[in-house]
Amino acid sequence: MDDLKAKYLGQIADASDEAALETIRVAAVGKKGEISLKMRELGKMTPEERQVAGPALNALKDEVNSALAAKKAGLADAALDERLKTEWLDVTLPGRGRPAGTIHPISQVSQEVQALFADLGFSVAEGPQVEDDWHNFDALNIPSHHPARGEMDTFYMHRDEGDNRPPHVLRTHTSPVQIRSMLDHGAPLRIICPGRVYRADYDQTHTPMFHQVEGLAIDTDISMANLKWVLEEFVKAFFEVDDVELRFRASHFPFTEPSAEVDIRCSWDNGQLKVGEGDDWLEILGSGMVHPKVLEAGGIDPAKWQGFAFGVGIDRIAMLKYGIPDLRAFFDSDLRWLRNYGFAALDQPDLASGLSR
Repeated sequence: MDDLKAKYLGQIADASDEAALETIRVAAVGKKGEISLKMRELGKMTPEERQVAGPALNALKDEVNSALAAKKAGLADAALDERLKTEWLDVTLPGRGRPAGTIHPISQVSQEVQALFADLGFSVAEGPQVEDDWHNFDALNIPSHHPARGEMDTFYMHRDEGDNRPPHVLRTHTSPVQIRSMLDHGAPLRIICPGRVYRADYDQTHTPMFHQVEGLAIDTDISMANLKWVLEEFVKAFFEVDDVELRFRASHFPFTEPSAEVDIRCSWDNGQLKVGEGDDWLEILGSGMVHPKVLEAGGIDPAKWQGFAFGVGIDRIAMLKYGIPDLRAFFDSDLRWLRNYGFAALDQPDLASGLSR
């Protein structure tokens, strides 16, 4: 035992690096190491011999392992000392900044819109993005021959042969959420319906998937005057202007009667939109009084209740407010674009203060 102890403790003391130390460890206490093999011989000894040899071998193994650990720590300390002699750190340097994550403009504007309408008393309603034909078209007074129901405009879900369920589509607007809300909650009702919608279109101002927010208010005494006031308050708060002039132009939508396109007075300065001043007009949304057939489809008596509805593209007003030139950039740009147009996570809008609070 004394010879093994002197042998391996001497080798450990003379080891110059961790590779040499590992070689010694394997030779001494590895699976086939010299000390390990001797411990296997304990089974062949008499009980009296084991009582003497067992404790001695265990003590030797522990002492060798302790020496190996101490030497390994010493070699690591020595390596660190050598490294510190050649490397240095200037602790007076400022910390390295890490770019903070930002909120996508679509998410930011969605939050703005929801917060502003919440201050006007509207709650948020949501619904499925895959809709049945009835909720997406029929209930909204869109007849079967309407161009919007053609496959050139609408994404229809694939059906296996023999599947006779009603057609399903990727919703073309968030209006189906209005129908579902009327059926679920009845009247009176005041909601906005933000979310993704889908149409087969793609150019500088259109994408196959985009975002809308639609509003619906139903009560016994609601008129176009109420609609105009709500839209004026929203536009002033969203574009952060003290005053805005809205112009209603007669139009046609199957789900409203009368219907109106809404324009805002504006001007352009080096491509930047200025709302509330100038001689130009810009169309921003569609609106009108809810058609009686739509109220009936929602389970509401049009002889007692009436309401207004409106719809605006979130992507479009985000482009107008923040000077984003191409709608497609929302979906195919890289992090450099997002760092330029993104928003800090703590920006929270309200009606009183505009963008952030």
